[in-house]
Amino acid sequence: MKKRDMTSQQLIEAALHLFAQHGIEKTSLAMIAAAVGMTKPSIYYHFASKDELIERVFEYMFSDYHFDHYFSVSELTAENFVLKLYEGGLRMFPEDEEHFAPVFRLLNEFMLTAGRNGHYGERVIAMQREFLDGFEKVMQRGAELGVIEPENVTVKAHLLALLIDNITSYMMMGMKLPYQELWKEAVNSVFRKGEDHIG
Repeated sequence: MKKRDMTSQQLIEAALHLFAQHGIEKTSLAMIAAAVGMTKPSIYYHFASKDELIERVFEYMFSDYHFDHYFSVSELTAENFVLKLYEGGLRMFPEDEEHFAPVFRLLNEFMLTAGRNGHYGERVIAMQREFLDGFEKVMQRGAELGVIEPENVTVKAHLLALLIDNITSYMMMGMKLPYQELWKEAVNSVFRKGEDHIG
């Protein structure tokens, strides 16, 4: 990685941390520059404005945040469906809650500023819609395979997506929950009676 690219990455990571800690509005370019040991004017060598830096932080945060990063609908079979649904959901929860807490706080920052900047609000909504639609495709596949009752497929999909979202919100607030057990119960609730469940 070139030195310029490395410094740009350092600025993005410093900005992410400071935005999460102080909020986007209250974090100045001078604070970000100080965090990486440079002067404020030097930032403009890497980013034309604070808005461009905010944009790059947003892209950096959510570059891998896609439903198909966790689930591959085409790989689901009647035999592996239960386990794949369970394991895919667990991968959505952060393994290291302290490491991901700033990311969750910053996501809330982007959602709070959505009213003032529709650009980010629309993108956050689009990401949420992708996950709702993704879970719906998974549930439809389960119905096609005969492991999930075909009734209320959309409701079941939204129930799973909302549970993931709420658990991660609670984790962001530092609340300890038995999230594996909660997810297991949610997964078990969508299957036909008598079908194999997660034990």
